[in-house]
Amino acid sequence: MNKDILINELENLGTALRINRNRVRDVVLNNPQLIPYLVEITFEVDNKLSIKASWVLELVCEQNINLIIPHLDTFCKNIGTVKFDSAVRPISKICNFLAIYFNKRTPNSIKKSLTNTHIDLIIEAGFDWMISNHKVATKAYTMNTLFLFGKNYDWVHEELKLIILQNIPKESAAYKSRGKITLKLIIENQI
Repeated sequence: MNKDILINELENLGTALRINRNRVRDVVLNNPQLIPYLVEITFEVDNKLSIKASWVLELVCEQNINLIIPHLDTFCKNIGTVKFDSAVRPISKICNFLAIYFNKRTPNSIKKSLTNTHIDLIIEAGFDWMISNHKVATKAYTMNTLFLFGKNYDWVHEELKLIILQNIPKESAAYKSRGKITLKLIIENQI
């Protein structure tokens, strides 16, 4: 299988229905040699197909986060370039997966593979998403990502707290709810 087959699968994905996204996810999982192409297309940010690629990449990572490891450099260097909101949400969710695995108590491949440079790039993109005009889902995943990485970077919690407190009065009920949860976690982590 090659890039052209993946492009054809993405073009024929149709709507964002989960069943459609799962079908293409399964094609990629059954043909892991397609992952480099999937990552490449995800970051062709002027290509509308990048949105569908990001949807599929999210589901691939949800199923097996270790498949992103050989592509962490490319992924982390490019996450800040994604501009379509429909693509930013799945990218922010993948960042959240990485933060969750990185913060697990047990050893795992993500802990071994995620470098300080990768984490810095994720944190930088996360703060950009928090202060930009993105939907609540992106900001909710990002709040959790920044909270988790902030356990190892003391300045992150303070910055995140300031942004949440500044934005809570003007954001949606969902943002307020997630923001309050994150603020509570930050306070509990400081004790």
